Amino acid sequence: MWQRILAALILCFFGVGASEAGPTVERIKSRGVLVCGVGLMRPGFADLDARGVWHGLDVDFCRAVAAVVLNDPSRVRFAPLPAARRFTALQNGEVDVLIRNSTLTLGRDSQDGLRAVIPNFYDGHGFLLRADRAEQGLAGLVDQRLCLAPGSTNEGVAQDVLGVRGIPFTQVPTTDPATTADALVQGRCQAVAADITALVGLRAMLPRPDAYVILPQAFSKEPLGPYIRDDDNDWFELIRWAVMALIEAEELGLTQENAERQRRNSSLPQVRRLLGEEGEYGKALRVDPRWAYLMLRTVGNYGEIFDRNFGAKSPFKLDRGLNRLWTQGGLMYSWPIR
Repeated sequence: MWQRILAALILCFFGVGASEAGPTVERIKSRGVLVCGVGLMRPGFADLDARGVWHGLDVDFCRAVAAVVLNDPSRVRFAPLPAARRFTALQNGEVDVLIRNSTLTLGRDSQDGLRAVIPNFYDGHGFLLRADRAEQGLAGLVDQRLCLAPGSTNEGVAQDVLGVRGIPFTQVPTTDPATTADALVQGRCQAVAADITALVGLRAMLPRPDAYVILPQAFSKEPLGPYIRDDDNDWFELIRWAVMALIEAEELGLTQENAERQRRNSSLPQVRRLLGEEGEYGKALRVDPRWAYLMLRTVGNYGEIFDRNFGAKSPFKLDRGLNRLWTQGGLMYSWPIR
C-alpha cells in the first residue's frame, strides 16, 4: 500500500507527465521482452506443443499484452511456474506479470507485494474419482488418496468441503498434470481435487479416460486472473483494461478477421473508441492509441480465445458457462470504454 501512496505523491509534487509509462513498462521496453509467468503444463491455459510452441488462454493474454507494450506479440518469454512458487517469483521480480490460472482471493491480494487484477476466466473446484465410486458422490472419496497441488486454493477447498462432511482422506502432493496423471495410473492416488477445467484436461491425458468421472457440482468460486506486484498502478490499469477490451470486442462483434475493416469503416462510436479512432484512451493508459486493435489483431476477442483453447475448436469442447458474455447469461462484462 505504501508504494501506491508514494507513487501518487511523486506524481503530485514532481509533475510526471501523463504520457510517461510506468516503471514496469519501461523495464520491459528496455529489456525488449515481456516475462510472463504461466502454468506448468496446464492444457487449455498454458502448454507446449510438439514443436515447442506455447498455446493456451493465459498464453494468448500474455501475447496480447506484448503486442501493446512492444508492438510484437512474439516478444514474450514464458516462465512456467508451479503453484507453490508462482507468487514468490512475482514478488521477487522474476516475472513482470503472473497470468497463470490463479484464483483471485482476499488473502493473496492483501499479501505484501501482490495485487490481484481482474478475472479472465471463471472456474470452480471439482473432484475427479474412479467411475465405480462416482455414483456415491462425495462419499466416494471416503478414505481415498487424493492428489492435490500444494499452495493452491484447491488444497484449502478440499479440506473445507470434505472436512465439514466428515470425509477422511489422505493428501498426496503433486505439482503438475503429468505427475498427477502418473500418480493416478500407478495408484499412488485414487482421486484428484482441482479446478474443473484442470480436471477436464487431466482426464483427457489418462490412458482410460472413461474409467474416471468428474463430479458435476462446482464446490467453490474460482475466479482466475492475472496478478502483478503492487508497486505500479499504471501497469495494473493496463493489464486490467487489456482483459476488458477483449471482452468488449466480443460484445461489439469485433474479431481478429474484421478488426482492420471495422477500424477503417465503422461509424459506431463504441467501435471507434475501442479501436483507437476516437478519443485519447491509449494516452490515458500511456500506450499506443491503437492498443486494443493491436491485441485484437493478435489473438482475437475473448470468445475467440475461449473457443480456441477450451471451446468448440479445442480438444475439450467445454461449454462456456459462466464465461459467456453478460448478455448471454454469463459473467463476462467490460466496463464502458468512454
